[in-house]
Amino acid sequence: MISRRTLLAGSAALAAQSATRFGAAFAEARFATKLPIPELIDAGARNHAISLTAQVGKHEFWPGRPATALGYSANYLGPTLRLRRGEEIQFDIGNKIGEPTTVHWHGMIIPGAVDGGPHNAIAPGGRWRPTLKVDQPAATVWYHAHPHGATAVQVYWGLAGLIMIDDGSDARLGLPSSYGVDDLPLVLQDRAFNEDGSLAYDRSPMAAMMGMIGDTIIVNGVVAPVARVPKGLVRLRMLNGSNARFLRLAFADGGAFFVIASDSGLLAAPVERRDLIVSPGERYEILVDFADGKSRVLESLPHDVGANSGMPGMMRMMRTSPDQPEQIARFEPDPALAANAREIPKALGGVAAPAPSSATVRRRLTLEPTMGGMGMMGMMGGGRRGSRMGISGKSFAMDRIDFEAKLGSVEIWEVQSQMMAHPFHVHGTAFRILSIDGAPPPAHLAGPKDMALIENKVELLVPFNALATKDNPYMFHCHILEHEDAGMMGQFAVT
Repeated sequence: MISRRTLLAGSAALAAQSATRFGAAFAEARFATKLPIPELIDAGARNHAISLTAQVGKHEFWPGRPATALGYSANYLGPTLRLRRGEEIQFDIGNKIGEPTTVHWHGMIIPGAVDGGPHNAIAPGGRWRPTLKVDQPAATVWYHAHPHGATAVQVYWGLAGLIMIDDGSDARLGLPSSYGVDDLPLVLQDRAFNEDGSLAYDRSPMAAMMGMIGDTIIVNGVVAPVARVPKGLVRLRMLNGSNARFLRLAFADGGAFFVIASDSGLLAAPVERRDLIVSPGERYEILVDFADGKSRVLESLPHDVGANSGMPGMMRMMRTSPDQPEQIARFEPDPALAANAREIPKALGGVAAPAPSSATVRRRLTLEPTMGGMGMMGMMGGGRRGSRMGISGKSFAMDRIDFEAKLGSVEIWEVQSQMMAHPFHVHGTAFRILSIDGAPPPAHLAGPKDMALIENKVELLVPFNALATKDNPYMFHCHILEHEDAGMMGQFAVT
């Protein structure tokens, strides 16, 4: 049994201090560790019954430096779950972390009663046994802790894992699908560390305002790993599992890759890209061609996310993007590994979006970084009222339903940010981005999604195809987890 206070003891080190301490260590660790591949649990092979336990463990983020962490039936993170469309899975989830937690199935379209939001709390020592009916197209989704007021720290310490939903399209399209060989899960997170290699979590007013930003990017729980891959097409399922860091992903050689899926499923056709902004909570599946046998390094490049969000000059100075590229992982082609896919499909057959004309309601939401009238300066000074955040003038309340939607209906949401960029997530749906500041979205953002980067104004087309009662509603919130915990979240019922 362990409390959050115990987990956070001695962890107030700032990212800048961590960078100084670990600069030399990073140089030594770079590409010296094999990419860990989380265990794959196939629901069908487990008789559609999966047990997971949120637990405390010891994990080596840096070789030879074991640190306290959290995981689902693991020392850090959790297994990858393979669920097939049409399956009904019985989960049995235990809580051994010494404080209440939940398990949210982020991206799954399931009833609110089993969604795993703040209303589905699991008491210390308790168990939760939801049954999930999988009824959505193939997608890379994920699961993570979602207790109100403690989501940020529990996810930061490791309570997260990937889910692969399979509907048979991999075989139909000839996509890479050999897990851990040509189909690789990449859980990307930024973390800060203390001198002994333990996790550091910054609880300063600035971190509350900007979200927890670490100085070191890790992949599947380790620093700068190397992955052996076939000399052919490789599929990378990339999750930005950071609390607050926006990533601009690219390869160091400037080479192209192809986006085949966004949060909630396949695109209509592959989209060639050379870089990709990935918000916290967002996922993309990409195809990378290693047929030339050359190694490639995945990097996070400097970016200007938030620079056009109407922020004051002072906010623009508080950069969340380093000035230099950050090397994340290296991929080494290995002729001994079978290359099962060599041709990129011309079409992917992603699910068509609802017609915008079918929308019957238009809602307007504003993501507001501070509440209570203290504003930015109050937050920086640690003002108590300034630490609250909200949406459209309201900070989150467990006993308040912000609105109700009708089952089977479609709505248009206009979502606007104030002062800074926010990654916006809606539970229980796969929406489409209609416009970004009045313009159509680029092709890689035109597919089904549950995350949207809100820098100024974005229009979303939101269908409601699963029930959520007032007792077990869905959430909509900023996915900068510190903002979510501070109240930038609302809830709605679908009836």
